[in-house]
Amino acid sequence: MRSTPSLVDEGHVDNSSGDEKDEGKEEDAITTTPLPPSDLEKSDTRASSVMEYSAFPKGMKRYIVICSSCAGFFSPLSSQIYFPALNTLASDLHVSIGLINLTMTSYMIFQGIAPIFVGDFADKAGRRPAYFFCFVIYLCANIGLALQNSYAALLVLRCLQSAGSSTTIALSAGVVADVATVAERGGYMGFVTAGSLLGPALGPTIGGLLSQYLGWRSIFWFLVIIAAIWLVQFFIFYPETARKVVGNGSIPPPTWNMSLSSYLKARKTSEEDRIAAEQMLDPASRKLSFPNPLPTLAIVFQKDTSLLLISNSILFAGFYDVGVAITSIYRSTYHLTDLQIGLCYLPFGVGSALAALINGQFLNYNYRRIAKQIGMPLVRNRHTDLKDFPIEKARLQMAFPLIAGAVCLVIAFGWCVDFETHLAAPTVIVFFLGFCLTGSFNTVSTLLIDLYPTTAATATAASNITRCLLGAGATAVIEPMFKAMGRGWCYTFIALLMACTGPLLMLLVRYGPKWREERRVRQDESEKQ
Repeated sequence: MRSTPSLVDEGHVDNSSGDEKDEGKEEDAITTTPLPPSDLEKSDTRASSVMEYSAFPKGMKRYIVICSSCAGFFSPLSSQIYFPALNTLASDLHVSIGLINLTMTSYMIFQGIAPIFVGDFADKAGRRPAYFFCFVIYLCANIGLALQNSYAALLVLRCLQSAGSSTTIALSAGVVADVATVAERGGYMGFVTAGSLLGPALGPTIGGLLSQYLGWRSIFWFLVIIAAIWLVQFFIFYPETARKVVGNGSIPPPTWNMSLSSYLKARKTSEEDRIAAEQMLDPASRKLSFPNPLPTLAIVFQKDTSLLLISNSILFAGFYDVGVAITSIYRSTYHLTDLQIGLCYLPFGVGSALAALINGQFLNYNYRRIAKQIGMPLVRNRHTDLKDFPIEKARLQMAFPLIAGAVCLVIAFGWCVDFETHLAAPTVIVFFLGFCLTGSFNTVSTLLIDLYPTTAATATAASNITRCLLGAGATAVIEPMFKAMGRGWCYTFIALLMACTGPLLMLLVRYGPKWREERRVRQDESEKQ
C-alpha cells in the first residue's frame, strides 16, 4: 500500500511560480488544516489543503493519463473508421446511402445518451468498474457487427457499439480531474484530447485500407483485437483513481476493484494498516448505486455550464458537418477510392491532435500568467482554491482567436468544394480547421472540469449529451442543406452559427464567477439542511 503522503512539499514549487527564492514564501501561503484525501476538493473548487493532491508518482500519473487517452481513442475511431466503407456497405446490404448515413446519426445519439448513466456511476463506484463494463459491451457489439448480414442488425449493433465506447471520453476527463491539479490540468487534458482526436486522423485511413483490401468486416475484427489488447493491460496495471474511492490515491480500493499489480502489493500490507487507511474515507462513498442521470441533467441547466455546453455543441456540430461530408464530396467531386478518401482525413486529424497538445500547454501558461498577476501562489501538487480566481477568463481567452480562425476556415472550405478547386486547397484548409476547432474543444473541456472537479465524469457526460445530439442532427441535415443551398452557402451558414459562440463565451467570462459563487452558496445551504 502507498503510504499516506507527507504534508511537506519537499521544496517543489511549480516551475511557473517565479524564482526559486520565492519558494519558501509560496509554501507559507497555504496554511489551512490538512483534510482527508477524499475532501481535497469538497464542494467543487473551494477547499484547499497542504496535503498532496495526488499520491501517484509522476511516472504512474503519466501512464494513467496515456492509458485513459488510449481508451478515449475508441469512440471517435469507431465512428470515423466507418466513413470510407459507407458506399461499400450500402452496396453489400442493398440499401441507400441515406439509410447508411442513418447509422451514423444513431451512433451519435447513443454517444450522447450513454454517458449520462455511466458518468455518475464512475464518479461514485470508481473508474475501473465503469471502464470494464463499457469495454465488455464494446467487444460484444464489434463481434456482432463483424458477423451480421442485415441492415437492421447493423443499425442496432452500431448503437450498442456507441454505448460501449462513447463513455470512455467522459471517464478519461474524470481521471484527469482525479490526478491533476488545476495548474497542470490543461496539459493533461491536452494528452487526453489528443488521444480521442487521433480517431479522426487514423480512423478513416485504417478503415480505407481494411475496406479496400480485406472487406468491411475486417474493420470490426480490427476493433475487437485492439480493444482486447487494451483490456489486458488494464486488468494488470491500471489503478483505481476515483477520489471518492481511493482519495488522493493513498487509500487502497476494495479487493474486487484492484488491478493485478495493485492486488499483489496489497497482499504485502498488514491488516491494521489497511483498516487505518480505509478509515480516512467515508464508507458511504463506496456504496454502489444504480446509475442516476439526474446529476448530469442538473449540470446541463446551470447558468454558466449551459452557455459553455451550447457553445461547445455548436462548434462540435460544425466539426462533424465537415468530417462526415468529406466522403461523399470527395468521391463525387474528385472520384477517389476508399483508401484515398481515408488518406484525405489525415490532415484533419493531425491538425486536431497537434492542437490538443499545443493548446494544453498554452492553457497552463495562461493560468500561471493570470495567477501571477493577481498574486496567487502556485505550489506543485496542491489543490488550489478557485473561489476568487477568474478561471473562466484564464481558460476562455485562448478560445476566442481559435473560434475566429475556425469560422473563416469553414467558409473557405465550403467555397473550395463548391467551386471544385484542386484537392490540395481543401486538404490544407481542413488541417488548420482541425487545429482551430480542437483547440476550442480542449479549452471548453478543461474549463468544465475546473468547474466540476469532484464530478468530472458526470460533467463531461453533460457535454456529451448536448454536443452529440446536436452533432447527430447536423449530420442528418447536411445532405438536404447541400441540395437546398449549395455547398458554399451551406458552410457559410454553419460558420455564422459558429461565430455566435463568441458572444456566449464573453458572457461567461463576464458573469461566470458570479454564477459560480451563487452555485457554491446554494450548495453550502443544501449541505447544512
